[in-house]
Amino acid sequence: MTKALILVDLQNDFLPGGALAVGDGDAVVPIANALMRGGCFDCVVATQDWHPADHASFAVNHDGRSVGDVVQLADVDQILWPVHCVQGSEGAGFSGALDVGRINEIVRKGTDARVDSYSGFFDNDNRTATGLSDVLQRRDVTEVHVMGLATDYCVKFTVLDACTLGFATFVIEDGCRGVELSAGDCARAMEEMQRAGAVIATSQTYLS
Repeated sequence: MTKALILVDLQNDFLPGGALAVGDGDAVVPIANALMRGGCFDCVVATQDWHPADHASFAVNHDGRSVGDVVQLADVDQILWPVHCVQGSEGAGFSGALDVGRINEIVRKGTDARVDSYSGFFDNDNRTATGLSDVLQRRDVTEVHVMGLATDYCVKFTVLDACTLGFATFVIEDGCRGVELSAGDCARAMEEMQRAGAVIATSQTYLS
């Protein structure tokens, strides 16, 4: 059974001081490094938000709209966010503390200005694939272990799609942090992932 560690969006804009910072988000980077060095995984794949500057999920690209407003993009409800992870920007880069030399594959998402992509597998309209599934199939991966940012958005949707696609799926809970726009969002996300068939694990499962 070939196992992949999937690192979701460990990028500067999602870390403290970034444009769309996730509280305590930098705490997961040492966990990612330890897991990559631990030898439990056959490959490491990192997802990377990679938005054009005119991306329709940015509030500034909608006259009269503010961050947190909800609009329709590609017939899907879309929360408007601050400008973040613009292609080629420092904010779109991986954390400087991340051991990027151990990453085997990088899959970029959110590249279509018309639709967002929370999942590492598909755009939010579920019509266009990012290429992650192809990468995993090429490497004969059957089991994915997911961690990163943010629990209640990109991690959740990546995990749900992994389950739907038939991968044995694990969520490394202490390797995730969430946005928590509403209190309890992260707990609800964990429950939803578990109901979909994901196994909730911790980093100590792999490091002990």
